[in-house]
Amino acid sequence: MNIKYREKRLSNTTASARVWGFILAFLICFSFLLAVEPILAAPDPNNPAADIYGLNTSAPPALQTQTAQELLPSRIGKIVGIGLSFIGVIFLILIIYAGVMWMTAAGNEAQVTKAKDIIIAATIGLVIVLSAYAITRFVGDTLTT
Repeated sequence: MNIKYREKRLSNTTASARVWGFILAFLICFSFLLAVEPILAAPDPNNPAADIYGLNTSAPPALQTQTAQELLPSRIGKIVGIGLSFIGVIFLILIIYAGVMWMTAAGNEAQVTKAKDIIIAATIGLVIVLSAYAITRFVGDTLTT
């Protein structure tokens, strides 16, 4: 009996370690995606033939510097976008965690119920956050136009 208990405890620990290892590997891979900056095409100001590709005529707003009035809303928008991305990652992690918990429940009703509760709570939280974003965006667009 003691050997079976040990084997079961060891297998549960291994499954838990695999789940956390997968989550950690996913977060590390995703963090590399967030660290990449977009490459912006801009002409060389020291080169007299800088308009070879037509950037000065086709994209003048992109080449102009932003004023203080335009800078604040764009920064706030970037911060909100990063926050929503982070919330999406948290939602995905919670769903994966609850799914693995449900799959490894092995008939344990308490664990299945806990997994269902996590999935329901994560989904409700995501709906609330996306609703708040939609309302904020609607009000912001209405006030600026």
